[in-house]
Amino acid sequence: MTLRVLEVKSLQSDHFEESAPVKSRACVLEQFGQPPVVREFETVPPAEGEVIVRILAAGVCGSDVHISSGEDPRTPLPIILGHEGCGRIEELSGDIRDIYGEALRPGDYVIWERGIFCRSCYYCEVAHRPYLCPNRKTYGISIGCAEPPYLQGCYAEHIHLRRGAAFIKLGESDDPAVIAAASCSGATAAHAVEEARIRPGDSVLVVGPGPLGLFAAAFAHFAGAGTIIMVGKSYHGLRLELAKEMGASRIVLSDEGSAEERVGLIRSLTDGLGANVVLDCAGRPAAMVEYVDCVAPGGRYVLPGIAVPVGEWPVKPFEQIARKNVSLQGLWVSDTGHLLSAVRLVQSGRYPFGKLITHRFGLEEADQGLKVMAERKAVKAALIP
Repeated sequence: MTLRVLEVKSLQSDHFEESAPVKSRACVLEQFGQPPVVREFETVPPAEGEVIVRILAAGVCGSDVHISSGEDPRTPLPIILGHEGCGRIEELSGDIRDIYGEALRPGDYVIWERGIFCRSCYYCEVAHRPYLCPNRKTYGISIGCAEPPYLQGCYAEHIHLRRGAAFIKLGESDDPAVIAAASCSGATAAHAVEEARIRPGDSVLVVGPGPLGLFAAAFAHFAGAGTIIMVGKSYHGLRLELAKEMGASRIVLSDEGSAEERVGLIRSLTDGLGANVVLDCAGRPAAMVEYVDCVAPGGRYVLPGIAVPVGEWPVKPFEQIARKNVSLQGLWVSDTGHLLSAVRLVQSGRYPFGKLITHRFGLEEADQGLKVMAERKAVKAALIP
């Protein structure tokens, strides 16, 4: 697909002095299943309420691997990938303030809510659950780059944020690569633990030691969970070690023994009851069949790990759900409150989130970042434009 952006000669409004438009490089996915390519764009001056941020770091999310393969039905082409990012404000138009009401200025180091909400539908205005907004869009996932203002993803030197974006100011000591991960994995984990209603002393089973699972373990520990069991594979060495540092007290290997033996082990670690809460951060139907049997009667099974269609889940409604009075909780993305919780947890220094970032790449190496995430060679990769 040919990008029309390179044909645009001038996008400046009449009230701006004529000058050469600022150029910005971005990594563009032009075909699903193909490596993204670096293209140059002309930046568009921000309209009232809009902000242009120079990206300091962009997280390479596991979702980006699925998106680049064409598995997410929301994704148009061409698109600038990347929904995790943070950076410095370079230009803004109008009186724009952070979530605490403090005026924003060029040079401020910020992170923003990755979702764009309509703020007028039932879920935004009445239910106060904007993550369910039917009109929600996401930078780097559902907004293409064929039309102005083009720079709508984080795999870029700049991002052009639309009117109404929510901002959190960051501290100068915050590592951009680490903080960027809070915008997706961190915020989604915060939402999952909120929905799980973990009480002090609860037993929690976390399935999948990826960035989402590691954030979930830390949030569960912070919430006061008594026993946190992390499920991973024997080759997840570093991830499982990190899980212990995030609060996991027990590790169960999903590639050792039979499913019946693993279920029995998890029950033995939870006083014979099963886990009060299962946080399924893997979202694979085959695993879900097994781990729903690990929920204690009256417990909750929460699904933060599904971001694209994954097929069907065969479940026994009587034996696994109704008879045990189990709550099955779907979990879709997050809102600004969850983002703030994730940022503050990272900033607290209580958990070693810096160890999540095992690989850093330049913008032109985006394909390598996607590969190490797809092959699970990285715990978390980041692009540094």
